Amino acid sequence: MKTVFIAGATGYLGRFLCAEYGRRGWYVIALVRNAKTAGTLAADSIVEAQATVPDSLNGLMDGAGLVVSALGITRQSDGLSYREVDYQANLNLLREAERAGVDRFAYVHVLNADAMRVVPLVAAKADFVDALRASSVASTVVAPSGYFSDMEEIWSMARSGRVWVFGSGNARINPIHGSDLAAAVADATENGTAWCDVGGPEVFTQVQLAELAFDSFGARPKITHLPDVLRRAGLALLPWITPRRLHGPAQFFLTACAMDMVGEAHGTMRLSDHFRALARNAKKGAST
Repeated sequence: MKTVFIAGATGYLGRFLCAEYGRRGWYVIALVRNAKTAGTLAADSIVEAQATVPDSLNGLMDGAGLVVSALGITRQSDGLSYREVDYQANLNLLREAERAGVDRFAYVHVLNADAMRVVPLVAAKADFVDALRASSVASTVVAPSGYFSDMEEIWSMARSGRVWVFGSGNARINPIHGSDLAAAVADATENGTAWCDVGGPEVFTQVQLAELAFDSFGARPKITHLPDVLRRAGLALLPWITPRRLHGPAQFFLTACAMDMVGEAHGTMRLSDHFRALARNAKKGAST
């Protein structure tokens, strides 16, 4: 049986990756930091280790043919930096994969990373990709445009009564659901694809995203366009006035929202259905 080692298994995408590879008949080893708080994972084996501590990884990949890493900082507040996690922890995984003789290492990156290398979060990921592509291990890099879960911020603004966009709001994105992205990753690794820019099946402008969010609960759209100079000012000021756990994701958002983030279309899940599910759940919560 083919064996896959999945890092970042407890994250939004990691859980879908475990389930997808399991459905395809792989033996799934899930790497977690704490098994007691990992919850339910569709994995055949769960191993505990700190990817930031190289020695804790010794021997964990023995027998695995594939490593898939979706490991990275999102909203963690444990004091670790992007350089320590998105770069160094993934590099530790890669070095152990090299030692163990793993056939292929796949990494979930970010679309348009080269154009956003001034953003520390993206720079750490891009530097790891450079190391990965220089490795003797065959590699697959999957660069998604954005997740449905990221779009929930827009839905939350709409629910609060107003969505704010910078400039014209005409920059485009085709976000992808985690299950569709996991399938795209599995396809890419099984096909031996070196690089794949991935998005969902539908492309939206930022204004259209806002309209879709309002439509999910039957509200009239209220969209305010902010001067783009405020976005640029935010990029300059946020690192000085907010902690990393806040300005890191904000820097990425403020940079990405000024460009098209459209990858090759994959999957079938529709964002309108996702937004409607959020609206139904909110309505149920309000009535209890």
